[in-house]
Amino acid sequence: MKKLYLLIIIPVLAYGIVQKLRVPESEVAEFSQLSNVALESAYRNHQSNVQIQGSGVVIKILRDDNEGSRHQKFILNANKNQTLLIAHNIDLAPRINGLQVGDRVEFYGEYEWNQKGGIIHWTHHDPNHRHTNGWLKHNGKTYQ
Repeated sequence: MKKLYLLIIIPVLAYGIVQKLRVPESEVAEFSQLSNVALESAYRNHQSNVQIQGSGVVIKILRDDNEGSRHQKFILNANKNQTLLIAHNIDLAPRINGLQVGDRVEFYGEYEWNQKGGIIHWTHHDPNHRHTNGWLKHNGKTYQ
């Protein structure tokens, strides 16, 4: 009887703990909106050389830039009024394999203003330790 009781109660307790640890999608969306406020401000004020954390949905995957340091490039829809080019140095950090249109990507890197919405680069570690380390996150994995 004790074994049967444990076989029932342990999974129920585990399920309850996992449900309490889960972050509701509404809170994830709220964090995403808040983290992009700095991005919107930098764009509106034509700022560059600003470390920004945010996220967006991939709307276009571009060819790698193979001149000089190689970069994986793609465009995110960061909010309803702004797109963002991500230039991720794949000589210093792993590329995001399997990236597809519609995927959500979080980023932390240096923002450079342009009329099209801006560019995020320095999404990797700095081997010379002179620049803030950046990263990309996709499907639970961090690329830096």
